[in-house]
Amino acid sequence: MSRSKSESNIDFKMMAFFFKIRDFFRNPLEKVSKMNIKEGDNILEYGCGSGSFTIPLAKLVGSSGRIYAADIHPLSSVKVREKAKKNNISNIETIQTDCNTKLKEKTVDEVILIDVLHDLDMYKQNLKEFHRVLKEKGNLWVDDHHYEPEEIKKKIQETNYFKFVKSVDSLHLFTKTTLS
Repeated sequence: MSRSKSESNIDFKMMAFFFKIRDFFRNPLEKVSKMNIKEGDNILEYGCGSGSFTIPLAKLVGSSGRIYAADIHPLSSVKVREKAKKNNISNIETIQTDCNTKLKEKTVDEVILIDVLHDLDMYKQNLKEFHRVLKEKGNLWVDDHHYEPEEIKKKIQETNYFKFVKSVDSLHLFTKTTLS
């Protein structure tokens, strides 16, 4: 991710404030509810920022599921942990990373990128990492208003790690491919 390599703490706080306003008008739970997340799922939310979608995801997967909230900026982990504590949620693990999540292979059911793809300098390496950590029939959900839907599909599929399945509003669902 390039965003936080140069993003100061003040920039991160301003972004978090903007997201708070955005979330007031567009409920994050409505968006994540369209992803068919099930109780017990393990999810990697990559580029979680201040945790707008992390808390609703954690509630959807319940105590038997796990959210791995990853971001490159150190304040992200702080903000997400604060929100989890405030909401009495204990199924979130924060990860500070620009690519390698250090998760075991085939650990997660879903990888979620919301408004992040445009910030990934090494998106091909990121896609390889997502492919590695996803279970065999795992899914990748992408939503990024900086790209047209066809651009998103092209970027994600060009590595052959994922195949497009369908779009649900602005969300694009890809399934993990089997590499030969």
